[in-house]
Amino acid sequence: MSKAPFVERFADLATDPTFPSVREWKAKTGRKAVGYFPVFPPAELIHAAGMLPVGIMGGGTRVEIDHADSRMQSFVCSISRSTLELGLTNRLDFLDGMTFTTICDVARNLSGVWKRNFGQVALSELLHMPQHSNHAAAVEYLTAEFARLLKRLETLSGETATPEKLRDSIDLYNRGRARLRALYQVRALHPERLSAAESSVLARLGCVMPKEEHIKVLDGALEEIQARRARPRDAVRVILEGSFCEQPPLELIETIEESGCYIVDDDLCLGQRWFNEEVEVNGGDPVRALAAAYVNHSSMTSVRHQGQSRRSETLVGRVRRAKANGVIFCSAKFCEPALYDFVLFKEVLEREKVPYLSVEFEEKMGAFESARTQVETFVESVLFA
Repeated sequence: MSKAPFVERFADLATDPTFPSVREWKAKTGRKAVGYFPVFPPAELIHAAGMLPVGIMGGGTRVEIDHADSRMQSFVCSISRSTLELGLTNRLDFLDGMTFTTICDVARNLSGVWKRNFGQVALSELLHMPQHSNHAAAVEYLTAEFARLLKRLETLSGETATPEKLRDSIDLYNRGRARLRALYQVRALHPERLSAAESSVLARLGCVMPKEEHIKVLDGALEEIQARRARPRDAVRVILEGSFCEQPPLELIETIEESGCYIVDDDLCLGQRWFNEEVEVNGGDPVRALAAAYVNHSSMTSVRHQGQSRRSETLVGRVRRAKANGVIFCSAKFCEPALYDFVLFKEVLEREKVPYLSVEFEEKMGAFESARTQVETFVESVLFA
């Protein structure tokens, strides 16, 4: 089966482990680049300090693990191992800094392993996110944490991230997220016009190019999609859940779609659309505005430990709004946050009589026939229930 247009056009650029677009940008501008590990990216802070935020999403299917296993266990998620492999094989030698957030024990420990192995890099920071966000002090705590990171970023770049620059950066990233929300709206209403593999590639482009350029690509994509005319097929509408950090191989996403599914919502490349509405500054402190948005208006996920309602109930709400027929849990092997939450999710889905399927993956996954059989069986069970 031929590749979908945007996959054919942009997949190589979005997933190339040598980051040619970032290297070209650095050579052209003479500016610095700072990487961030999934899920939450402090992109606006990096951008306002005059540097390029770069999403480091592991090595995917294109990197062999030859060195990283000597520095961490083989039974942790493959994105952590392949990210370290990228560093040890000089594929990330263009980075001037790296940031991590406390999404899980592996990411927290990877930041220490990174600092130990790449101590010569000017900046290696672990951003401590609030673990009790319903607490009254959560916004103030995170504001202080963002301010601490921002000072380190300013020292690295030699530029001051003024409130005006921060507001401009927030506005820019608001516009980028608005385009991605528009893409997802098209998929929810007209999934025959845009595949999940295509929207995943379009979102991931935001990890490897300046947001200004990314917005232009998304504008062109939205215009092209609106002009598409495709006949809807008899497919099961599903939500893909559990891929908020490590990204499944594009071939796996395509296999799920080819097996009779319309993926009408997902948590792929979640950091590119982390806030579910615009970050409002309104003349106030932009750092505090970002902190407040994280606490009050960010995506519900297994690595954001808070919320006014349980994540399982939020998932059921997403199923209803998307008019989905079921949920496919597509979780990375050894991803403890996703696998722990699956137990809670499935209990609620069973109670609400929502069909579900669980499929595990890892970056170097190369055979998809087992997943195809599972999904095809799931589709038949839904269609003929």
